[in-house]
Formats: sequence, C-alpha cells, structure tokens
Amino acid sequence: MRFVPVSALLLVACNTPDHPFPRDFLWGSATAGFQVDMGCPTWTSEQCNDTASDWYQWVTDESIINTGNLYVTGEPVENGPGMWELYEQDIEQMGDDGLNAYRFSIEWSRLFPDGAAEQATTVDELASYADTDAVARYHEIFSALDEQGIHPVVTINHYTMPLWVHNGVDCHDNDLVCEADGWLDGERITRLISLYAGFCGREFGGEVDQWATLNEPFATTLSGYLLPGEDRSAPPGVSLNAEGVIGSLTHQIEGHAAMYDALHEHDRDDADGDGVSADVGVVLNMVDITPADPEDPQDVQGAEHADHIYHRLFLDGLTSGDWDDDLDGTFDRQRPELADRLDWIGINYYNQMIATGLSFAVMEEIPAFDLVPNFSWDPHPEGIAAVVAIAAEYQLPIVITENGTPHTRESREVLKQHLSYLAGAIDDGADVRGYLYWSWVDNYEWNHGFDLRFGLYELDPETKERIPRPVVELYRDVAKRNGIDD
Repeated sequence: MRFVPVSALLLVACNTPDHPFPRDFLWGSATAGFQVDMGCPTWTSEQCNDTASDWYQWVTDESIINTGNLYVTGEPVENGPGMWELYEQDIEQMGDDGLNAYRFSIEWSRLFPDGAAEQATTVDELASYADTDAVARYHEIFSALDEQGIHPVVTINHYTMPLWVHNGVDCHDNDLVCEADGWLDGERITRLISLYAGFCGREFGGEVDQWATLNEPFATTLSGYLLPGEDRSAPPGVSLNAEGVIGSLTHQIEGHAAMYDALHEHDRDDADGDGVSADVGVVLNMVDITPADPEDPQDVQGAEHADHIYHRLFLDGLTSGDWDDDLDGTFDRQRPELADRLDWIGINYYNQMIATGLSFAVMEEIPAFDLVPNFSWDPHPEGIAAVVAIAAEYQLPIVITENGTPHTRESREVLKQHLSYLAGAIDDGADVRGYLYWSWVDNYEWNHGFDLRFGLYELDPETKERIPRPVVELYRDVAKRNGIDD
C-alpha cells in the first residue's frame, strides 16, 4: 500500500471543484470568420479583408448604412481584431488559458470568391476553383490548433455567403426580385452549399471531425426576412415577407440535410483517432420561451408556436423527418430524406423570450406566427437548463456552442451562474459534451459593429492588443479544473 502524504491529499481536495464536469469535456471559445478575421495589423487589405461576402457588402454599402430602419452602423471592418493574420498568436493564448476547443467558421467567400465556381457540378470540379491562398491559410490555422492540442469545431456557414450566391443589397432594393437570391432558390442553394460542404470535408477532413453546418438558421430568417431591426438586421433586410420567411426556413432545413450527406460522403479521415470521420450537427439559437401570462391560453399558445418555429421545425425535421407544410404549428407529414441527419446539437444560448399571444397571425401565410416576441439582452442564466432540456429530448450529444453577455462588467458572475445551471442540467441526465464561450475577443457584431462587445479579451482597435477581462481568470480556472465551485 502506497503512502500518500496528508499535504498531497489536501491539495487534491482543494483542487477538486464543487461541480465537476464530465471527463473529456470541451472548454473553449467561439468566433465567426466575418466577425474576427478582418482588421489585420500589418497585412494589406487585399491580404486580410474578405470583400466578396454579402455581409461585407451589407456593412459597407452607403445605401444600406443610410437606411435608418436597418440599423447598420457602418463601422469600418478595419477596426476588427485581425485574426486572419493573428490566429497563431490567439491560439497559443487559448492553450495557455487551458482551453481545449475552439469553434470558428470557414468562409465560403474566401474559398470561392469568384462566381465561376457555380459551373462546378462535382466536388472534384469545385476544387479547381478554390483560392489556393485561402486553402493554405486554413491549413495553417488547423496546424496551430493541433500544436496546442485544441479540438476544432468548424462551422461551414456562419450566416455569410459569397456575393455570387447572395447579393443582399440587390435583393433588398428590388424586394427579393434578384438573381443571386441566396436561400430563396431552394434547388440552386442546396446544390451549391452541398458542394461547398463536400469540398470542406474532403480538403480539411484530415484535420477536422466535428462540423456544424449552419449557425442559427432561424436568426437568418428572422433578421433577413421577418423582423429586421435594431437587435439584428441582416441581408436582404426585408420585413414581413412571407416568401422570404417560408423559403429561407424550409431551404435551410433541406440545405442542412444536403450538407450532412456531403460531409459524410467526402470526409473520410478520422482526424483525432476516435473512430469518427465526420460528426455533423447544426447550431440553433435556442431561447427560453415563456408565455407573458401562463394562465392566458392565448399567451400559452403563442409560446408553444414560438417553440415550434424556433426549435421544433429543425430538431424534429432533422431527426424524425417531421414536416409542417403550412407552418400552422402542427406537423403534417414525414420527409424521410431529412430524417436522421443530426449527429449532435449545438446550442447558442443568450436570453429569454416573453411571448404574448395574438388572436390573429402576423402573416396569414404563417399561422403559427401569432405572437409578439419580447427579447432582452439581460442575462437569464436559468434558461440555459431549460433549452438544454429541450435538446436532450432528442437523445443526441449537445454542445453549448455560444454563451456570453455584452454586459462585460458582469461577465464573470454571468458565466458562473450559467455554468452552475448547466452543471445541474448535466446532473439531471443531459448529454452535454462541451461549452464554448462567445466570444474569444471583442468582434465585429454584425450590423452593430463594436457597439456590442462580448469578448473574454477586450480589443484595442488601434493596437490590436487583447486585454484580458476579469472573466478570463475564472474561465481559465474552470477549464483547467474541469468544474466550477459554488
């Protein structure tokens, strides 16, 4: 029997967190390419800036900036953190902070900025159109992650599209009568995005196993076609457009299924040796939805319909193939070609929605949209357990792919509260595999520019210095000890 000194036992006891997380839990941060790549300190704008995306056009086009109800600040993209140049530096710091995972996006418009790529009909043909410098840069980023032992979680489509796929300004100006109409032409976008996903799987599958197809698909619909406004205004920025809402919703579900199949077909490399070559999920913006008056049947129905539109259309559609033909809140039939197209569920969780039910539908074409949603950026930490419980119904692994707050002075306490509720959800049986903090560094927050800041690290836009906020110390401790104290 080996003698263990009392001092060593005390040290282990002191380092054991009150709420340990599962073994091999992923602790990391998350970013999106558009939001963090640009703003390189020494590289030229031609080397650094991705000018070929619909979102770059959206935040730099004077006509959009001057359209007041779109709330586009017009902040220069050069104020960004410049991670396209500085990835190695940031990844090294992630390793020093004890993080073992990092979620980021591959930008379609960097790989295929030229519309000539639309001529491709196979992944092999598409490869000949890829920008070789961009391909090489992504391989360098994956190599840096590997050197630090950091697990990549890669988003294929984090909102942005090449201009040849979606010209948001043209579609806005012409009320969706436009040639490059993104998600509205289902046959075209499904073909294009599945080829793009297949290329990513074949090219980078040796370095990546965990893929997310789409980021927050309902947010694309909400802020692009339904209710663009101050909170989020996205290309093409049209309001209450039934064609856009229905097309973007349904085609994103179909698009995910096509991307899922393409990744499983073309990613044959088991990057981390765990026996899985492609682990493919979708990232949903899940919201803790509460009726304004739990005793009012109209509010209760409004909350149920919000849950249907936000969560169930995607989760039921991509697991059971359930399909709601008329968007009335009830599944009408099954589409087997969509079923069993999820390996894991990503949850972006930020806030609560208070649903006030209406006696009528806001748009008659969408009967389930019979409510007024009221959101807030105020932290609502108990809601993370509520949305995890919804995802857990589908008996798939779950990753918290984004969680954070723009109230950075409170971010340390907000993180601790969210992780406490998350630990409780895991204790209740939810299969949660990881937590990725949004965001690594202050980023270009879409139409807001830098009006909202979420970073673990504060960004000095002139020097590009990353300044740790107080939350970094806590998160470093959580990651290194794999748990949290009371």
